[in-house]
Amino acid sequence: MGSKELSLSVKQAVIRLKNLNKPIREIAKTLGVAKSTVWNILKNKECTGELSNTKRPRRPRKTTVVDDRRTLSLVKKTPITTVGQIKNTLQEVGVCVSKSTIKRRLHQSEYRGFFTRWKPLVSLKNRKTRLEFAKQHLKKPSQFWNNNLWTDETKINLYQSDGKRRVWRKKGTAHDPKHTTSSVKHGGGSVMAWACMAANGTGSLLLIDDVTADKSSRMNSEVFRAIVSVHIQPNASELIGRHFTVQMDNDPKHTAKAPKKFFKAKKWNILQWPSQSPDLNPIEHAFYLLKTKLKGKCPKNKQELKSYAVEAWQSITRDESQRLVMPMQSRLQAVIHCKEFATKY
Repeated sequence: MGSKELSLSVKQAVIRLKNLNKPIREIAKTLGVAKSTVWNILKNKECTGELSNTKRPRRPRKTTVVDDRRTLSLVKKTPITTVGQIKNTLQEVGVCVSKSTIKRRLHQSEYRGFFTRWKPLVSLKNRKTRLEFAKQHLKKPSQFWNNNLWTDETKINLYQSDGKRRVWRKKGTAHDPKHTTSSVKHGGGSVMAWACMAANGTGSLLLIDDVTADKSSRMNSEVFRAIVSVHIQPNASELIGRHFTVQMDNDPKHTAKAPKKFFKAKKWNILQWPSQSPDLNPIEHAFYLLKTKLKGKCPKNKQELKSYAVEAWQSITRDESQRLVMPMQSRLQAVIHCKEFATKY
């Protein structure tokens, strides 16, 4: 193990004391260093005329150029490969390095670890519809989106799980299909809730089993019509005003005859929404925020979960709601960009 380098000020002190004709033994005792150290400093000064510390050779690299290429090849081929898996693969060819070394090599090649973006698994027909919707609404002013009352249902689990995955990628490649995780909708869950929101804040959050006659979480078109007939107008008046647009997705219970007939009688403006587009809907992002706030609450039963859910929904501030609605143009641009991105890869 190498010795620690002395500071330049200590070396200058050695020279200064030597110029005062102090013996080496006294210099060493005064400065608290070994006599051999004093002698070496004086000899180096005599031979080179320099006192600065010499640059020591760096520790040799644990990996070769071939090893670095193999590491990059692994993450390019399979971006979700973990550092531990890369380490095991290198060990199979006789290269034993730490996880920190592997991370440094990836960082040197401008790769960073990110969570995969959730991308809905969209059919070809719905991809075209999404693209048309994005192009038609791309230049809509912010006031257009602020006048929307966003509505939807969500499943709230008793035990939360974010299900995130990390991926190695470069900046600007977030929407590469290799760097995304496909998601599909599925039923079931601990508690089902209906909610609405606008740019000015969150509205009501209703637990479906508190509304249905049989206390079940199953919601049909009649239950949906009953909910919106009571809660749309008051929430829209409070959050937006007289002139508002109702947004909802293309769930069968939303597009059934009973709700359609009700909306037609009310003469409300309904935003025609493209299918399979939860990523565009601000309320979906509000639901994610809601579930984030629920983490760590540890409810013991469904009743506690309901209480926590309503409290968390009401705690979403107006500023947070505005930040969820404001990026609508960016989300639409992403849809158009993804279409172009798909042709590139």
